[in-house]
Amino acid sequence: MLYVGVDLGTSSVKLLLMDEAGDIKSIVTREYPLYFPKPGWSEQNPEDWYTALVDGMKELTKDCDISQVDGISFSGQMHGMVILDENDKVIRPAILWNDGRTQEECDYLNKEIGREKISSYTANMALTGFTAPKLLWVRKHEPENFAKIKKVMLPKDYIAYMLSGVHCTDVSDASGMLLLDVKNKCWSKEMLDLCGLKEEQMAKIHESYQVVGTMTEKAAGELGLSTKVKVVAGGGDQAVAAVGTGTVGQGMCNVSLGTSGVVFISTKEFAVDDNNSLHAFAHADGRYHFMGVMLSAAASNKWWMDEIIGTKEYGKEQQGITKLGENNVYFLPYLMGERTPHNNPNARGTFIGMTMDTSRADMTQAVLEGVAFALRDSFEIVKSLGVDIKRIRINGGGAKSPLWCKIIADVLNVKVDKINSEEGPAFGAAILAAVGCGKYTDVVEATSKLIKVIETTEQDEKEVELYNKKYQVFKELYPTLKNIYDKMA
Repeated sequence: MLYVGVDLGTSSVKLLLMDEAGDIKSIVTREYPLYFPKPGWSEQNPEDWYTALVDGMKELTKDCDISQVDGISFSGQMHGMVILDENDKVIRPAILWNDGRTQEECDYLNKEIGREKISSYTANMALTGFTAPKLLWVRKHEPENFAKIKKVMLPKDYIAYMLSGVHCTDVSDASGMLLLDVKNKCWSKEMLDLCGLKEEQMAKIHESYQVVGTMTEKAAGELGLSTKVKVVAGGGDQAVAAVGTGTVGQGMCNVSLGTSGVVFISTKEFAVDDNNSLHAFAHADGRYHFMGVMLSAAASNKWWMDEIIGTKEYGKEQQGITKLGENNVYFLPYLMGERTPHNNPNARGTFIGMTMDTSRADMTQAVLEGVAFALRDSFEIVKSLGVDIKRIRINGGGAKSPLWCKIIADVLNVKVDKINSEEGPAFGAAILAAVGCGKYTDVVEATSKLIKVIETTEQDEKEVELYNKKYQVFKELYPTLKNIYDKMA
């Protein structure tokens, strides 16, 4: 049998076709527009997502026996607000995760209602990207649209609805709405009341691997598939990407070293850190996960190489770096502000510690180390919650650098594994489809059979000790500079 994974991203949708052995048969990508009606706003038309899916599916399946397609599932950009009227028509363009218009609403939730109270309802604090503040914004600024709301949905759930006719969501994606009682995996009555909503306006909640329905005749005709194809709930992009890297079960950790940096830890037990520095979400494997996000990971190195040094020879610039843990230059990688653990949009990138003998290689090394130290900030919070991590999996563009992987292994004091797949979210979605269709008993079994470690970078005890000392200095830099950042802003 064949399984389709759909990764609904911010700029494009990626479709992946996988067989029972986990072999990828085809990958197709289709782009769609992104709109910025005002500075800081970010929107898309949900109809564009479906149009791109229909167009891409025809190419994806053109060389296969479509009768073998058994199921389809999704990875989706999180937090986006899709609102439907009584006829299931889209009321207004979707407000996306990277839209910044809701700071006033977040301040209301975190300060007037209270961060502790909001956290007790949802396990998280309000951030501008989340869905609940967007709904408050619509209620205040577009009351005529708010009054029309029959269903509140997330981006990938709109696609699932278009395929199955079912209003559904899953626990991992819903965790990022600030409307879900994450611990109990149900809608929070308190948060719905705050937003002026009723539970019947929300989609039915499923686990990510559960079947929500089958393809409608209309959708099957448009996509060229059978009405027997099962539609599986899917999940938020980070949780499904974690499935695609095998980061499931207890104490598994994946570091995504992309434009942003994500530390993702799967856990069987629900927990929340004292300051809500980490996201505490339900996972696509049926349990929970913690997630720390830094905004400029590989983006910091790209900025340093492209804009400052002026080179594309990333590997060549790293060749002369050999003395790990002995560099006296520090870099704070806050080029776009920072999320975890500081939650401060005013933070800025900073070099400190240069002397007359500081070299170009020292500065390059400081950038790589600064990102590793910032990832450790999230790592330390997870450790404080009692999760013991001995090794991590790593993916993303930055993971192509053996040096950077070695630095991360030493800074975090873990073994760093690379796996046999780089497809992440789309592959994870296809795995969820296979689990939902009964090919595997659960997500853990599926990933253990389909995902293999192909390379491991180990830490060096001497370098670990050196980096532990350097990290203690790094930890003091942000608190020392915070007031300066705020004055600069």
